[in-house]
Amino acid sequence: MALASALVQVIISAVRKTARPMLRDFGEVAQLQVSRKGPGDFVTAADLKAEDTLYELLMKARPGYGFLGEERGLVEGTDKSHTWIVDPIDGTTNFMHAMPHFAITVGLERKHPDGSSEIVAGVTYNPVMNELFWAEKGKGCYLNDQRIRVSGRRDLSESLISTGLPFIGKSGHAQSIKDIHAVGQRVAGIRRLGAASLDFAWVAAGRYDAFFERNLQPWDVAAGILFVTEAGGVVTTIDIDGDPKNGKQIVAANPELHPQLRKLLQAA
Repeated sequence: MALASALVQVIISAVRKTARPMLRDFGEVAQLQVSRKGPGDFVTAADLKAEDTLYELLMKARPGYGFLGEERGLVEGTDKSHTWIVDPIDGTTNFMHAMPHFAITVGLERKHPDGSSEIVAGVTYNPVMNELFWAEKGKGCYLNDQRIRVSGRRDLSESLISTGLPFIGKSGHAQSIKDIHAVGQRVAGIRRLGAASLDFAWVAAGRYDAFFERNLQPWDVAAGILFVTEAGGVVTTIDIDGDPKNGKQIVAANPELHPQLRKLLQAA
């Protein structure tokens, strides 16, 4: 059985406490589907409430740390070397449609004196499925209490790949279609389930063989980058240079498939 450090336990405790009212809210969403107004306002309130809870719990545990949240934006702390990176409900559209594929995700970024930074701890929790993915730098990646590893597939033709697609109001539709066209002809299947944090987690667990997406945000990718690398995988930008932590371009896979998939996406 895996034993999480005190730091990871802080995150796990925060996400589990946040999940309790979220599960109750999720139970209400299905009822709201039949109403004329729909669940939009209700889900927005749930999202804000969840981020408020995470903010309070994480800042109480580590008062000086900074905080970057999807709703709150950046709150600088007195400790300039640590920042929580948080998405209170990743997969909000799924949540809104009573689809049980969403997660609370928290990553901790550490900045070094030379200006570089890395994600040193992360937790992603799907409360409906009760699946808690967590990792700490240099200590492996875990699903609940079991250590997980990326898949061992070497052939793209046997591989299941996940991706994302831009929704209404987002740019990049044409490029996404090009990417899917380039990759779809070479793989066993492509899935788009709508929660990037869980896409990363499922790559780390070997459920997916790889994941790629453009135009994400730091809170979508922070914990997931650590999961995949700690599970033995590789995460880079699609282009030659770039920091995957900004979320603008992501390709994550096991070491055998990563260069093959990246080459296809670069040519798309």
